[in-house]
Amino acid sequence: MASASVLAQSEPEGPNREAIEEITVTAQKIEEGIQDVPIAVSAFTGDSMEDLKIERGDELVRAVPNVNFSKNNFSTYNLSIRGVGTKAVSASSDPAVAVSFNNSPLIRNRLYEQELFDVQRIEVLRGPQGTLYGRNATAGVVNMLPQMPSDDLEAEIKLEAGNYNTRRSSGMFNLPMGETLALRVSGAMTKRDGYDYNAFTDNDVNDRDLYSTRTILEWQPSEAFSANLIWQHFEEDDQRSRTGKQLCTRDTGPDMVGEAKVSDRLRPQFSQGCLPGSLYDDDAFGAPNAEALAFLRVTTYGLGGFLGTLLPTPDNPSFGVLPFVKQIDPYRNVQQSRDLREIETSYDPVFRAENDVVQLNLELDLGESLRLFAQSTYAKDDYYSSQDYNRYLSAPVFNDSAHEGLVRFVRGQLVPYELPGITPGGVFTDPQLGPSDRMLSVDISRSDNSQRSHELRLQSAFDGPFNFSLGANYLDFESQDDYYVFNNLFTHIAIAIYGSSIKDEEGRNTHGSCDETTPGECIYVDPNPLGQLNDEGHNYFLSRNLVETRSSALFGETYWQMTDAVKLTAGLRYTEDRKTATPIPSQLLLGTSLRDGIVYNGGVSGGKARRGYPRGEDIKQAWQEYTGRLVLDWRTETPFTDETLFYASFSRGYKGGGTNPPRVDVDTAIVQYQPLAGKFEPEFVNAFEFGAKNTLLDGSLNLNATAFYYDYKDYQVSQIVDRISFNENFDTETWGLELESAWQITPNTRTDFNLGYLRTRIGDGEESIDVMNRTQGNPDWMVVRPTLQVPSNCIAPRHLVEQLVAQDVIGLFVGQLCGGANHYGTYGPLPDGSEPRIRLDKRYGVEPYVPLFDAPNGGRGFAADLGGNELPNAPEFTANLGLDHTIPWRDWELKLRGDYYFQSQSFARVYNSEYDRLKSWRNLNLSATVAQPVWDFEMQLYVKNVFDDAPITDFFTNSDDTGLSANVFTLDPRVIGLSFYKGF
Repeated sequence: MASASVLAQSEPEGPNREAIEEITVTAQKIEEGIQDVPIAVSAFTGDSMEDLKIERGDELVRAVPNVNFSKNNFSTYNLSIRGVGTKAVSASSDPAVAVSFNNSPLIRNRLYEQELFDVQRIEVLRGPQGTLYGRNATAGVVNMLPQMPSDDLEAEIKLEAGNYNTRRSSGMFNLPMGETLALRVSGAMTKRDGYDYNAFTDNDVNDRDLYSTRTILEWQPSEAFSANLIWQHFEEDDQRSRTGKQLCTRDTGPDMVGEAKVSDRLRPQFSQGCLPGSLYDDDAFGAPNAEALAFLRVTTYGLGGFLGTLLPTPDNPSFGVLPFVKQIDPYRNVQQSRDLREIETSYDPVFRAENDVVQLNLELDLGESLRLFAQSTYAKDDYYSSQDYNRYLSAPVFNDSAHEGLVRFVRGQLVPYELPGITPGGVFTDPQLGPSDRMLSVDISRSDNSQRSHELRLQSAFDGPFNFSLGANYLDFESQDDYYVFNNLFTHIAIAIYGSSIKDEEGRNTHGSCDETTPGECIYVDPNPLGQLNDEGHNYFLSRNLVETRSSALFGETYWQMTDAVKLTAGLRYTEDRKTATPIPSQLLLGTSLRDGIVYNGGVSGGKARRGYPRGEDIKQAWQEYTGRLVLDWRTETPFTDETLFYASFSRGYKGGGTNPPRVDVDTAIVQYQPLAGKFEPEFVNAFEFGAKNTLLDGSLNLNATAFYYDYKDYQVSQIVDRISFNENFDTETWGLELESAWQITPNTRTDFNLGYLRTRIGDGEESIDVMNRTQGNPDWMVVRPTLQVPSNCIAPRHLVEQLVAQDVIGLFVGQLCGGANHYGTYGPLPDGSEPRIRLDKRYGVEPYVPLFDAPNGGRGFAADLGGNELPNAPEFTANLGLDHTIPWRDWELKLRGDYYFQSQSFARVYNSEYDRLKSWRNLNLSATVAQPVWDFEMQLYVKNVFDDAPITDFFTNSDDTGLSANVFTLDPRVIGLSFYKGF
């Protein structure tokens, strides 16, 4: 729907023609008709959003050209405009599209979860902003303006029911209190059953149970002064799925390496879990090769053989092996449903979110031509989401430990095995996940954020040709973002391999034998259930990110009406950003090898702490940048139009950089992995735009066109590397066209159309390592899975791997090619002091020193050439066509409306491989509304997603050490609803 299509109707201007009344917007912080603003802006009133069935912010993609929306794996989302979005998944990254509530930018918000209600309008500004809107935004601004109190006593209520047992309600009450004071209270509530089905638990999941309220108190004691106080609250508690299905093209590993046959035991060592196949192939509905996962190999082919339970056998009465974990791939027989809305997991999702915004606005006239605006905003956002991490159902994995006469190795000592052991009957009880005979894995994404911002602005309204807007603002944002991954095999390894303890309420060991007083490595196991964690356990993965952002700015614009038809706008902004990040490295399955200065047990894990998550020194960053814009617009009439506004603009945009999360904290003399950049650079964009806004056919047709070109430096993009969201920077170019129209064909028939054309190109010479394709097709190198302590895969020379395979060496030694404990192999320096290399035991018939640092990028892989590739989530075409026809009958009206949206194919990642390709998709919505204007009554029947399409709109690739599976996102299914509205 075009920006001009937010319309009301006025008296006929000609034969069978009715003019479109353009909406008033505040895109330049003053009230202007949308056709008079020299900015690419789309705007929607509450009524027009109801017609379009735009109920959440993500549905704006169906109404604005060159806009895209995608979720990510954690607690945020990516709203992109003209190919530019927030692809940096980092606690310290800033949004490229600023989401504002009543002109105040909110770094964290619930635009995706919260449903819109009692909205005056939403404005979507495309292009770099900053000279007027709060913080720098390189892509644009989405500004939601609530309905303010009025002088009338009025109320409204809306009730709705639909499929999936949907129950929705919303309402408003406006109360004038004397001549100077007014109160407006509004709210909305939604409950429905789940859109997705969990075939294992037989439950519908991805349901909704949420509500929002807003209270506005406005005081206007005189025409020169007004004030209002706004409080908005949002709360949700349900089983919303943070991500969709998890897809994987299974990687079985090679049968041969050169002339050497790969044994069944070693084959998983060269599997990355999932292959980079198309997500649309049937093969994509498999599961990762779990035998390739380091933590599973440790309990079977690796350490399980000699640190597991020892069971006498007839052939060898003194030494037979009963591994703790069955030597099988628990996902080997997984065959997923092809339905993207059906999952099969042992754990149903949990979702909770709470958001509060409090805002105080003051306006004061300083004479007849100057007005002072002051705005203070406080926002608090809490978020909790938990779901099955792997999204697959595991086969039983634990052996029965209740055997008589068993012994085992614990820290190098052979000790009796205490019955019934830790897996009696083949069931292991994890303190967080409970008892199970299967492998269980659950994640939690949690955030706690608060924001304070203040803005002071002086606006002129002189009668002459010169006016201005000057302001200053300050923002203080504090966040803590936690991401946990729990797996009962993690806890099992801590106890069975390292002998760690779980204590009961009286402090007694219930499992294991080591504790804080034990010499040597001892991995602390958190004994508490989910919801009561002490956040000190090393039996789960925890990535904790503490970031504080302080930003202050001076900004302003001047407006010079050079002639009656020509105006020049010039804006400038000075920004000072300061960010402080507190690094807290993860500690999964790490104990300490040091006690009283003595190294115990060879330092197998390489950890530095027995329990807890020690903080590192604060990382401080600061930037001082000038940005701005220059716009020349010309208002004229042409032989083909009633009125035309031509404009040309140049904008300079900036978005701050940040820090990458800290990785595993290990002793690098024991465990080595390649260094990664700890920081990422800020973004800059030079944007050129040319536009024409045209009014034709006596005002019944608006036709707007825009062309743009962006020269982008250091665009921020993330991927999971070494268990962190690693952010990289790429130079890019973006250009495109946008066409928007609204045509009142007859007094009762209207059509709306918009079209976006977008081309994006990553700059020549830009490179990045694709975790799905580390060898880039080079036949002389191959992927190798690491040891337990090293998070990411590496590549190794094929000829070296062939030597190891021919000897059928234990998998741990193969794993040393990616770094590992020093008594198996090390990246330590050579005796002659030359560059570091790996050292392997000579008895396995391989080179004593392997020159792995001669490998590309230190063994991480060959860099993919990104030059000429498209940006992610940047479809070449987006289009929307809407048709609205009203049939009057006596005092009633029947309005029929249909909206069709199309998005062409795009890519989910910068590598543009077949794995990354997202197919084109469509969406059709239909509605029929019966209205009685005299009664202020409406009844609407609607169908959203008529074709019940389930396209993959985006996906997110998981980490190397969990198999590189892809979490996909899709649309809501077909939704049918019937609503009743009554105004009073």
